[in-house]
Amino acid sequence: MDKAFVAQRVANKLFATEKAIDKAMVEAAELLAGAVEARAELKVSAITGDAAQAKLVEAIAALGEARTAIVGMHHEMSEVKLRLGIRTKLIGVEDKPDDPPKPKGLLRDVG
Repeated sequence: MDKAFVAQRVANKLFATEKAIDKAMVEAAELLAGAVEARAELKVSAITGDAAQAKLVEAIAALGEARTAIVGMHHEMSEVKLRLGIRTKLIGVEDKPDDPPKPKGLLRDVG
């Protein structure tokens, strides 16, 4: 089988994993916001549910670490792709710009 097709299959799983982690982070953040809003709406002490919210904050931090790790894996796989001689761009869920946009206006490069 062609190396590019095999690499694309792996890339598709990588992109799906990145998207799943992002979605989990959003869901967890919304859960935290909902818990805080519910506590305020019910007019209960901040102590109520504090331990549960602390666990949720730990989970959100773990998701952040997972995201950092999967982004690191993404960069490593880009290097592997080149070492395997695959020069084609692997298509992801969304197109990303090649370079960040350069600021316009009074800013300039110095050096």
